[in-house]
Amino acid sequence: VQLQASGGGLVQAGGSLRLSCEMSGDTFRGYVVGWFRQAPGKEREFAAGIRWNSGFTSYEDSVKGRFTISKDNAKNTVYLQMNSLKPEDTAVYYCAADRNVIVSSLRSSRAYDNWGQGTLVTVSS
Repeated sequence: VQLQASGGGLVQAGGSLRLSCEMSGDTFRGYVVGWFRQAPGKEREFAAGIRWNSGFTSYEDSVKGRFTISKDNAKNTVYLQMNSLKPEDTAVYYCAADRNVIVSSLRSSRAYDNWGQGTLVTVSS
């Protein structure tokens, strides 16, 4: 299983970006997919997650109402739509996927075995 994250870039505060996470070697069916981010000098943190089969979603409090995680069955892709971006959203964003994540562990990076390479999001003030 390989994950490919893309869509990062430089955007002004208040702008939007859409990140994509594509899987090769398998389909997302049965997986939980998470978006995590790591800012310079900080630990990796959970941003959003989705359970593919049920569509259950979860968000970190600071992104609620601004970020939306979604999936496209036909394209086998998970998206993270990021609106009203703030400078503090600047980070490398990683997608992760695992079949064995339970809801109580969805926000923990240690629950995921499969990781993409990361895509850099820079929000200027």
